[in-house]
Amino acid sequence: MRDYLKQPNGYCVASVVYGALFSLAGMTGGLTVKETPNFPKLISGNYLSEYLKLFLILLLILFSKSTFAGNIQIEINDDETYSVKVARVDIGDTIHWLSNGEGHNVEFFAGPDMTSLPKGSEIDTDHSVIFNKSGIYLYGCTPHANTGMIGLVVVGDDLHNLEGIKDIQLSIVAKTVLERLLKTAQSN
Repeated sequence: MRDYLKQPNGYCVASVVYGALFSLAGMTGGLTVKETPNFPKLISGNYLSEYLKLFLILLLILFSKSTFAGNIQIEINDDETYSVKVARVDIGDTIHWLSNGEGHNVEFFAGPDMTSLPKGSEIDTDHSVIFNKSGIYLYGCTPHANTGMIGLVVVGDDLHNLEGIKDIQLSIVAKTVLERLLKTAQSN
């Protein structure tokens, strides 16, 4: 093991691991650097606590929620549909709408806070939204929403604004599609 740690490919990792372990040992009154004659001089002394801090910061970054924020892609199809009708995401997740057809976009008609709906997209462009507020969002294609080209985003499994979504004024066709989407959202 010691020979591997001296090799160039394992030296940096070994330095960080050694630094973290010996800093912890030093805090608990265990083994110290003075007792390890082959310990790399680069990470001896006060540098140990700095390496431990760096190691802990890297662990926090690695396992933070934002590192694992989800991304969903929804295709905007030529046949006036979205590839995912009811998308479920967590707070902080992103949905990317990919324009695969002509004459379509994404516009938000309702959400948990009607005063601050996400911005819509231009026709024939990709669009991305990060969802930071829980609840249900109703979106659709501006020119084709009345023909039923709509979708839902459920953020954080929160359905608190369900009645507000039901009350949105839509065409008869779109209202029928919305009822089906809401049943799907409630059943999962």
